[in-house]
Amino acid sequence: MNDWNIQSRAHACESCAQPFTDKQPYHTVLIEEPAELRRTDICEPCWQKNFSATAAQQKNFISHWQGVYLAPPAQPVDAIQKENAETLLRKLIELNDPKHIPAGYILAVMLERKRILKVKEQLQRDGHRVFVYEQPKTGDIFTIVDPALRLDQLEQVQHDVAALLEHGFNPPPPAEAPAPAQTETAPAEPAAQA
Repeated sequence: MNDWNIQSRAHACESCAQPFTDKQPYHTVLIEEPAELRRTDICEPCWQKNFSATAAQQKNFISHWQGVYLAPPAQPVDAIQKENAETLLRKLIELNDPKHIPAGYILAVMLERKRILKVKEQLQRDGHRVFVYEQPKTGDIFTIVDPALRLDQLEQVQHDVAALLEHGFNPPPPAEAPAPAQTETAPAEPAAQA
């Protein structure tokens, strides 16, 4: 499901090492290297001075986009967190199990529709369409393979996603069917004599 390990958005400019500030514009360049895709985040001044004219001419250039840095929120202390679509997607990507590709794709589309993830690029790899998503709040990048689902497969995948969201990876054991109720029959009453 996740063929490339693209690093998350940096918290500082890769060129000048100045930390990004909240709501500061930045530029991202994605370059294909032999073993991975490399992400470079650059502040606006360094972009204008050193990269704007030559970024697209770099060897193995794949994509460029501009974003706005959002400072990470303070982590709330929550001992028990109900599974949500984004944490579930992260777990599916971490597992990297081909059987979860359809569920991961549906989760990514759900998160895109809720504007939690943004499509940054669409690529063709090994005959499959691959989406590069960014989570704007964290700068994390997700690569999601389009499993080319058919309409007759959607219901099952939606059921799988709903079960994963409700129970995570530990579904409850199947409920045993209740034993049939025993009915007592009353003894027959003797017939009345005339």
